Amino acid sequence: MEEDPKQHDFDQRHDGPFDPVGRPSLQIQPPQIPTEPQRQDSSKSEPLQEKRVMSGNGPGETPTKARKSVQLPREDSDPSGPPRKSTQMSRGAGRPSRDFDVRRDGPYGRPSLAMSRRRSSGVGLGRPSMAAGEEGEGEPVAPTMAEIAAAEEQPGFEPEPPALNYSLWERKWYIALFWGLILIDVIAQPIALYFGLWYGTNLSPNAVFSIITAALGGVSIFEYALRFWRLWKKNSTCRVIGARRMYLDWFHWNFSLGWIIIMIELIVGTVPEHPPIRLLAMPLASMLYAFGTELLIVDALRYFQVPAPVRISSIPKGAQLRPAIYSIIEDIVAVDGSGGTAFREALNKRYEASHVFRAMLRRLGAFWAFGCQGMAVATTVLVFTIQHEAAYCVGWSAPFVWAGVWTLVTYFYVKRKLKEEQKAWADEIAEKQGAIALQNTASE
Repeated sequence: MEEDPKQHDFDQRHDGPFDPVGRPSLQIQPPQIPTEPQRQDSSKSEPLQEKRVMSGNGPGETPTKARKSVQLPREDSDPSGPPRKSTQMSRGAGRPSRDFDVRRDGPYGRPSLAMSRRRSSGVGLGRPSMAAGEEGEGEPVAPTMAEIAAAEEQPGFEPEPPALNYSLWERKWYIALFWGLILIDVIAQPIALYFGLWYGTNLSPNAVFSIITAALGGVSIFEYALRFWRLWKKNSTCRVIGARRMYLDWFHWNFSLGWIIIMIELIVGTVPEHPPIRLLAMPLASMLYAFGTELLIVDALRYFQVPAPVRISSIPKGAQLRPAIYSIIEDIVAVDGSGGTAFREALNKRYEASHVFRAMLRRLGAFWAFGCQGMAVATTVLVFTIQHEAAYCVGWSAPFVWAGVWTLVTYFYVKRKLKEEQKAWADEIAEKQGAIALQNTASE
């Protein structure tokens, strides 16, 4: 059942016309300024009162010394302890994890707000201004609470979704070369070696399949070792956000699991004197089973709002899960595509800012998860039912044909959804700016 958008929790951000009365706020409330007699009495017992915020002098009040910062004193704190460095409220233990795909999606998903400190009416919130006096000297004067509130009430809308700063077109020749070598290594080589050695030599069946197994996967193994080095080296530029070096990344562990399954099948299949050719045609289908199952499990946990049981690339343990395809895209582009950690950060910003982008990844995750499982089942049925040599060819070629079709569909779908994202982003900005203008007109 869909939640009422008016009751959505937007992480204490001001996100549109639905601001409930009791909503938490990060705005600093101006402290009460004591009267002169109260100030004299409290100065003896509370020496920290001199640091209170002075928002201005009322009529009849004596001018007081301007404070030097907007820092507020800690209550019940030890004066000898370390000073507090900011006025940011501590969240303490993290609030219960809530699937933000439900919280932010739909027509009330906001364009990203520029949360950095901004200037309003010439007042800089980053540094206090200097008091009038001698040049280069003078005490800093803090902006008043009214000026701070006015600056924070001005939302800064980004003109477009956060950029990913990555282009596949610029790397088209590298991608074409890599996948060309993969196709030769995984499709042409085993099939050509089988028919060439089986019908062109007098080698035993065991020797034929032993040679094929030994020659298989050279490019994949080289790529596996290369991506391991890129993640493991001390000054890695593509490491997972917030993870240690030994973690590597989520895709690497899944790739390792798939290779272990394939090697077990090939070793077991080449041990007998007459190897079972149908079993030796199953490695690609087994890889599809491994990745399809992982996609389905992670998406099912996300759907039922189960926190991440382990770290999944940049998603730490216990955090809200994202579609499994998110981590696969993040890892492949960052490491194999040389996007680096900068791409991981850019992808995270884009995912958090755009509800259209999140919905697109959820649908793509389901599209590839069910596609992997469906193709794996279809390949298995064909391998164990049709003629054995035809089964060997189908087992090593059909999964790549399916992957090509799925990739083509994904390309056109993503292209269309990104255009929709740009339009939805512009419409939401126009709607929110209109609401702000209407509110300002009404307040005047």
